[in-house]
Amino acid sequence: MNGVRQVRKVAGVVAILAMAALPCLAAEVAVLKNGFSIKHERREVVGDVTRLYMNKEGSSFVDVPTSEIEHFEAAPDDPTPIAHVPDTTSRPVPPPRGGIGGFPGRPVIDLNQVVNEASGRYRLDPDLVNSVIKAESDFNAHAVSPKGARGLMQLMPGTASQLGVPNAFDPQANVEGGTKYLRELLEKYNFDIIKALAAYNAGPQTVERFGGVPPYHETKAYVARIVRDFNKKKVAQQKGAVAKKGSPSSPNAHATAAKPSAGRTIQANSTAAKSGHPNE
Repeated sequence: MNGVRQVRKVAGVVAILAMAALPCLAAEVAVLKNGFSIKHERREVVGDVTRLYMNKEGSSFVDVPTSEIEHFEAAPDDPTPIAHVPDTTSRPVPPPRGGIGGFPGRPVIDLNQVVNEASGRYRLDPDLVNSVIKAESDFNAHAVSPKGARGLMQLMPGTASQLGVPNAFDPQANVEGGTKYLRELLEKYNFDIIKALAAYNAGPQTVERFGGVPPYHETKAYVARIVRDFNKKKVAQQKGAVAKKGSPSSPNAHATAAKPSAGRTIQANSTAAKSGHPNE
């Protein structure tokens, strides 16, 4: 009996991996184990992560650990609504009932939509916000750090309160507050992304005390990780823009290539960024 169970378990894992490796020819939804759904145009397995491309050109993508993907399903025709998680003062509340694609009990939360809406409100590149989320929580809405930071963008209770986020485990409120905070830090440091990221990780007081990125291994690695992930997306956008510009069948190629967001990488001029080789 145990042998049969093991065979079934292995077969299930193989099926999921095989499904993840198949090319996506139409819009799909990746349903994650943490309850999120991420709509994407196509996907690709890169090492131990699955790259979900947000557009057909492949210029915007999110890397998600393959082990965190429960299954894929066809994307619904109608826009996916965002489900709100009730407020809590002690621990995360079980996700609301309901789901997509006939899988009851899954909250209907399109993370891509949440990030895009918050980024638009605070005039930030959604790729940067996604890179911060990946570094902070690896897309785990219920993540809690040893110091007590919570949720997708790892807000400390005091910071969350100042930002007007009553429940840091509410994905939409967390991303809203974290994006607002990141914008405030960028303005504080005259849009020096390296300093802003360092302050997000170690606190503005620490950055001011050291006159820049503090000499902490954790902060240096954190900044480098985000810079590397963000630049990887921008390089992909640059290549996509160049390819589209050179295509004779694309009448709008020049306009697409000229978009500012397609060619702005973070320059690794600081010690913190250089220590992690962010341009690899």
